[in-house]
Amino acid sequence: MQQNILSVTQLNEYIRGKLDIDPLLAQTAVRGEISNYKLYPSGHHYFTLKDESSALKCVMFKGNAFKLRFRPENGMKVVAMGKISVYPRDGAYQLYCTALTVDGVGDLYAAFEQLKKKLAAQGLFDPAHKKPLPKYPGTIGIITSSAGAAVHDMLRILRKRYPLSQVRLLSVRVQGAEAPGEIAAAIGYANHYHLADLLIVGRGGGSIEDLWAFNDEQVAYAIYHSEIPIISAVGHEPDVTISDYVADLRAATPSNAAELAVPDQDALRQNLDAISSAMASTLSRQLKAAERHLQLLSSSPTLRSPTGYLDQRRQSVELLKNRLIAAQNQNLSKAKQHYISVISKLDAMSPLKVLTRGYSMVRNDSGEVVRSVEQVTIGEEIRIHLSDGTLSATVVSKEEEK
Repeated sequence: MQQNILSVTQLNEYIRGKLDIDPLLAQTAVRGEISNYKLYPSGHHYFTLKDESSALKCVMFKGNAFKLRFRPENGMKVVAMGKISVYPRDGAYQLYCTALTVDGVGDLYAAFEQLKKKLAAQGLFDPAHKKPLPKYPGTIGIITSSAGAAVHDMLRILRKRYPLSQVRLLSVRVQGAEAPGEIAAAIGYANHYHLADLLIVGRGGGSIEDLWAFNDEQVAYAIYHSEIPIISAVGHEPDVTISDYVADLRAATPSNAAELAVPDQDALRQNLDAISSAMASTLSRQLKAAERHLQLLSSSPTLRSPTGYLDQRRQSVELLKNRLIAAQNQNLSKAKQHYISVISKLDAMSPLKVLTRGYSMVRNDSGEVVRSVEQVTIGEEIRIHLSDGTLSATVVSKEEEK
């Protein structure tokens, strides 16, 4: 019996043909954990599925990967759907993945958590970025579908609560592939032309798929960069979207957003009435106080007799003058006594006092006081000061005492 000899390519093609006709392998679902995940510039995804004891190579081509709502990551547990076949070039079988879901949770939930984590890390949810809402908005912009019931509820509440505000509706689609772009564009348009003091962005309730436009990254960035404060009003109270995290304020429902956007005119009227009453009461008290003060002034002696007031002030001035003169005289007396004391001390220390007791003072030609015989020479003229005059003399001799 002659044995058939096959080439490697023929054998791999034969094995691939066998695998392709197996119904289980042609459409199978495999549960495992992603590892070695790579996204190539071509748009194709390559990864490995593994469990506790085995691994399976997988590929998801660009056309199928485009339908993914989340970004696969290493360590993520998933269920991969597709067919098992052989890649003839390498002779290895692999799973050609056509769909991928997160094991245990839905794709949309996984995508929501991924985007929430990403935007939180970028600071889009930071409370420091939240802008305060205007207390009395002159113009309110509503970005929602004009065909929904939510817009009619908001308009009714806004008219009832605060009819002074002007409302501008920017109609957009709120679900479907085109919705995120329209919502983001409407926010940018309102900011560019300064159409409102406050924006309400949202829609009525629905499934997570219906609300998905408000979990879009493009809408999140548009809300974050808006200079106009934004209230997010998406779905019902349990519904939470990315828009709710980014917006300056989250409303439980569209109706609640209208209530948060404007004050209640009835409450404002009550407040104004209370303020008016308080002002009237305060003014009445001030008038009564002024009346009492006027009565007090009209009964004062000064107004009754102006000359009496002047006499009073004249007496006060006179008394003050006398006190000033007395104080000045006292200061002069003290100064005089001090002067006499100082003069007496100076007189007692004066050299002239010594001369009165029989002493004299001798000066040479230079005017210096002679204290020693060494200061004069024989024949030099000197002046002798006495208590009652001065003598001129000539030195005829000098004798130094040992």
